[in-house]
Order: sequence, then structure tokens, then C-alpha cells
Amino acid sequence: MRNKNQNVYTVGQVNSYIKNIFDQDYMLRRIYVSGEVSNCKYHPSGHIYFSLKDAEGTISCVMFAGSRRGLAFPMRDGDNVIVGGSISVYERDGKYQIYAKEITKEGAGLLYEKYLALKAELEEMGMFAPEYKQPIPAYVKKIGVVTAPTGAAVQDIKNIALRRNPFVQIILYPALVQGEGAADSIVEGIRRLDALNLDVLIVGRGGGSIEDLWAFNEEKVARAVFSCHTPVISAVGHETDTTIIDFVADLRAPTPSAAAELAVSDVRAVLNTLENYKSRMNHAMANQTQRARSRLLQYETKWKYLGPENKIRDQRAHHAELERRYTDAMEEKLKEARHRLALYIQAMKGLSPLDKLNQGYSYVEKEGKAITSVQDVKEGDLLEICVSDGKIAARAEKTSAVSWMEQS
Repeated sequence: MRNKNQNVYTVGQVNSYIKNIFDQDYMLRRIYVSGEVSNCKYHPSGHIYFSLKDAEGTISCVMFAGSRRGLAFPMRDGDNVIVGGSISVYERDGKYQIYAKEITKEGAGLLYEKYLALKAELEEMGMFAPEYKQPIPAYVKKIGVVTAPTGAAVQDIKNIALRRNPFVQIILYPALVQGEGAADSIVEGIRRLDALNLDVLIVGRGGGSIEDLWAFNEEKVARAVFSCHTPVISAVGHETDTTIIDFVADLRAPTPSAAAELAVSDVRAVLNTLENYKSRMNHAMANQTQRARSRLLQYETKWKYLGPENKIRDQRAHHAELERRYTDAMEEKLKEARHRLALYIQAMKGLSPLDKLNQGYSYVEKEGKAITSVQDVKEGDLLEICVSDGKIAARAEKTSAVSWMEQS
């Protein structure tokens, strides 16, 4: 039966406690361990899992993908290396291991320290800053290459560049890339090709040990790359190799072959792009032409409707309509006038003396003056009786006054 005073911990608590002890130990937070690499595995995630062993024991190690810059060579089983990093506990398995930050081959430790010191110095000076990076032209005509005149690197660059674009011009500066005088030769090549107004420079070589690649870690080479007016692509070694000029160059390529691909656009892709642009432009022009024709047709229709001929035709029709209305109005007025005139004539006929004469009436004149009263006539006066077709001479024999109104 468990004693109530006993402290019982879970496995996780124990592993966590031990991990804290490791993490608080100053020596274990920054330690260098030498040994032989075994069970080296490159994981697809970019992590590297391996063990360090010597005659007395083995320790597990891991280098995460984010720390791969600390490995400047392709590590393999059997390599004698110095691993720098920290030792801590992987709580899930309860095992301690080295978390590697940098790995150098044993015997190359002094060179690597020199590499790290120069890298830190140049970085502090701002030579790695993004604002100093020049863009690589999308389409290049002339490429400069600073590398050894023989070997796989220059052949890979030529083959890939010319395959992607047969029209590109490649200018090679045959430089020493290894051994005494290599750094000066590389600097001279950069300066000479920079003066030729090229589109891009590729500076590099094939893979090798840190000693083989050391010329590309020299400060003079880094400064030549930084001062170059032509955009520079670094192409040193294999993908796992990292040199100082990789940080200074405008673009880093993992291999010389990759540098050629980054520098030279595939002419077939360019032609396809141009053909696509041409097709899109033709389509756009056809659409614009169709829209222009539609607008022109609209303008023609509008012009026909609003043009001078249409206006004249409309004016003529309007005038004809006005003339018709005026004529109809005048005829109506004349008709009304004729009717009124006929009425006036009829009325006048009723008042006309001649018309009265035709009805059997007559009037009497004496010496050319009309007789309107018996007072105007005396017995024996000569009178003229006017009828409708002439005059009758008569003599007054007697006069008598009669009131016609009273008789009626």
C-alpha cells in the first residue's frame, strides 16, 4: 500500500524536470562535440537525423531545416565532424540529444571559425541587406561566367543556357577556382566581365570540401561581388554548400545548373507567352473594332435621323402641312364669306327698287324727281310713271290725300 507521504510523478513530469535541468546547464546550452557520423538520414522536411560515435559511446543528434546554413558540406556516414549546438531532452522519448546549429569537418574547424567571423563582419556592414540586391533581368542576351574553363560546372551552364535559349551569348572568364591565387583570379574575372555591359554574371564552381571552396569565402571576392554593377548569381558547389558570396550575391543558385536556369528564360516559354499576348491583343482589337463598328452604325443611324436631309424633309413636310391647313382654312373662310354674301345679296334684293318694279310696283317722277307726296303734284302736272321695263307719260288730273296706314 502506498505511503501517503510518498511523492509520485508521471513520466511526463519526470522528463520535463530532467529537460529543465539540461536547459539550465550553461555548458550544455553551447557545446561542441567531436565524433564520427553514423546513421545519417536527410528527411524530406529538410531535417537531418544522425548519431555521433567514438570508441566510448554514441549520442543522437538532429539538425533542423532552419539551421542547415550551419552545414557547408554534404555530410555522410563516416565523416569525422565537430558538432556545435545544445544538448536537451526530447520529452516524448525521454532521450537526450544534440540539437546541432553548425557542423564542420574535423580539421576544418579553424577555417569555419574564420568563415563565421567574416560572415558576421560583412553582415554587420550591411553587405547582405536586401536593399542592395539587384533584380535579375527577365530576358538576357549576354551572360558572363566566372569559373574554371574545364569541368562539369561550365559545361552544365553552357548546355542548359543554350538549350533554353540558343541565341544567348555566353562570355567565359577562365578563372582559378581553387588553391593559391584563386581569389585574385575570381576578382579579376568579375571586374573584367563587369566592364562589358553584360546582362548578368554567374560566379561559381562545382562542389568540394570547405578547403576547396575557400576562395569564395575570401573578403576580396565578397567585396568584388558587392561592388559589381552587373547582377550576380552565385553558384558554388552543391545545394548544401554555402559560401560568403552566396550572402552577398544578388541571387543564390544551389548549383551551376540551377544558376543557368535562373539566368536564362526558356525561349519556348517566352514565345508561348508572346503568342498568348498576341492572341489576347488580337481578341482585344477585334472587340474594339466590333464596338467601333457598332458605334459607327449608331452614329450613321443618328445622322440619318438628325442630318440635314432629314431636317429638310421634315421641314418640307411641316410646310406642306401648314400650307394644307392654310388652304383648308382659306377655303372654309371663302365658303363662309360666299354664304354670307348670298345672304346679303338676297337681303339687298328685297330692298332693291328694281326688284320691287319686277313685282308690279312703280314709282312716279316729276321733272326727274321722285314723287313721295301728293303735295308734290298739282292738277295738270306732267308725270312719268317708272315701271320695270320703261316709263309712262301721264298727267295729273286730281290729287287727294290718303292715309295708307289708317286704311291698312
